[in-house]
Amino acid sequence: MEVVNFYGIAIASDKILAFLKQKMTLRDICCRIVYQEIVEQAATSRNIAVTADEINLAAEEVRRIRRLEKASDTLAWLEEELSSVDVWEEAIRSQLLAKKLAQVLFTSEVESYFNQNRVDFDKFILYQLVVPYEKLAQELFYQIEEEEISFYHAAHLYDIDEQRRYLCGYEGEVRRWDYPADMAAAIFKTPINVGELISPIRSEQGYHLFKIEEYLPPHLTPEVSQEIVDRLFEQWLANEFNYKIHSDRS
Repeated sequence: MEVVNFYGIAIASDKILAFLKQKMTLRDICCRIVYQEIVEQAATSRNIAVTADEINLAAEEVRRIRRLEKASDTLAWLEEELSSVDVWEEAIRSQLLAKKLAQVLFTSEVESYFNQNRVDFDKFILYQLVVPYEKLAQELFYQIEEEEISFYHAAHLYDIDEQRRYLCGYEGEVRRWDYPADMAAAIFKTPINVGELISPIRSEQGYHLFKIEEYLPPHLTPEVSQEIVDRLFEQWLANEFNYKIHSDRS
């Protein structure tokens, strides 16, 4: 029976398996294993491979980020994580292989997907104010509308979230999908009216007031392109997974 040496304590593999079942996490791990098998098979059929130089470059980047300046630092980190150099490099290879496969499968579809789903990539500079009571939300809405108080000052005084009070309601760059569908429909109306104060919206948190400070039209940047490739790849993986498990059952 295999065992894991955890700080001198021998833990049997069947105990680890039983624990994962108890914590309801075994299914997720099994899914990830099947996903990895799908990637390996698809990459092999397309003659996609990862070179040793690519693995070394990725490993160096991890060392840089983690500030593992010496080989001994890396070994100590891997030991702490109950891993080894070989296992770590195999993990890097698997990650790079998935990225390569995604690029091969979907790079040619990026522009078409972007044009068909441009609204998904709209960005907005948004301010939000959340208060616990409907009456207060309505009062603040009318005061802001009548310019008796600014949205930013109201957020600084009344928002239920300390961090948002400090930022005067500033939420930063957001997209429609950052919010529940019903809330997004109320905030990001068509046509987009920059500067409009959105009437109070109720949620489990309380009552929300929103203000769009700026609309940022979508552009097909390298970051957006990668995001599209990742999205399409995730959809493909899910479809391949469903096909595999259903075909294996029949």
